[in-house]
Amino acid sequence: MNTVRIRDVAPRLTFQAQPATTEQKVELVDRLTAAGITAVEVSSFVRPDLVPGLADAAEVFARVQRPAGVSLECCIGNQSGLVRAVDAGAHKAWFLLSADEEFSRNNTGRSIDESLAVLERLRAEADGTGTTVGTYLIFAWGGPLGTPRRPEDLEPLLRRLREIGVDDWILADSCGYASPVQIRETVAFAAEINAMDKLTVQVHDSRGMGVANVAELARMGLRNIDTSLAGAGGHPAVPGARAGGVCTEDAVQLLERSDVATGVDLRALIDAANWFDEILGGGEGGFVRRTGAVPRTAADVDPQRGEFAWSR
Repeated sequence: MNTVRIRDVAPRLTFQAQPATTEQKVELVDRLTAAGITAVEVSSFVRPDLVPGLADAAEVFARVQRPAGVSLECCIGNQSGLVRAVDAGAHKAWFLLSADEEFSRNNTGRSIDESLAVLERLRAEADGTGTTVGTYLIFAWGGPLGTPRRPEDLEPLLRRLREIGVDDWILADSCGYASPVQIRETVAFAAEINAMDKLTVQVHDSRGMGVANVAELARMGLRNIDTSLAGAGGHPAVPGARAGGVCTEDAVQLLERSDVATGVDLRALIDAANWFDEILGGGEGGFVRRTGAVPRTAADVDPQRGEFAWSR
C-alpha cells in the first residue's frame, strides 16, 4: 500500500487572517495531532504589527502537545524569525519565498535574488540548532495575477535553491491555478532537479480542482501533501479572501478510498473539522464532515436516522 504524509497548515493559514484565542489555536493543533496528523504548520514568526493574529506564536508552541514522531513547524521571513523559531523548539522553519517577482517586492521589500541571499544565510545559521530550514515556493503554478506559470519558468529558481543547499521545498499552488495535468508536469519537472521525497505540494482549492490534484499527486507517488482542515485559510492583506488549502478531511477520505495510507483517524478529523468550523463562524468548506465518510461497516450507519453515525 502506498502512503502519504498529510501536513496540515490550517493553524497558520487561518489565524494569520481570522481572530482566535491562544487557547483555540492550541486546541486546534492538539486535535490535529491527536487525530494522527504528523506534521502541522503551527504558526509564523513574523512581524506582529503586520500579522497580529500570529503574535502569540511562541506561546502556542510552548503550550501544544508534542507527541513522538510529530513535526511542529512554522514560517519565517528573516533572521529574527529563525531565532524565535529555534527558541520555540520548532522542528522545521519554512522560508516564505515567492516565485512572483512583483509579489516578492511588495510583500517583503526584497527581490527574489535578495530573498535567496537571505535564505542561504538562514540555512547556514540553522545548522546544529535542531530546527531545519526549508523553503516555500509561493505561486509555483502562477498568480496572484497573470497567466499560469510553466514548469520551465521555475528552472532557474529551482537550480539556485540546490546551489545554496536548500532542498526541502513546498511547491504551493497558492491561487488554485493547477489542474491535475499541470500538477503532474510541474512536480515531474521539479523531481528532475530535486529528489521526490524532498518535495511537498501545497494544494489549494480556490477553483475547485484541489481534491483531483491530491489524487494525481498520490498516483505520482508523492509522499508529502499540504492540506487545511475544513479548507480554512486567508491572507491578512486581503480580508475575506478564500485562501484555504484543500480540506484535510476530504483529502484523507479520498486517499483512503484509493488504498493510500495516511495514518489519520478520519472520525477524529471530522470531529475536529466541525469544531473548527463552529469557532470560525460556520462558513468553512468541505464535504465529508457534513455528509459523513463512506461507511466501512454497518456500525458506521445510524439506523434510526438513516445517516452516517459519525457525520455532523
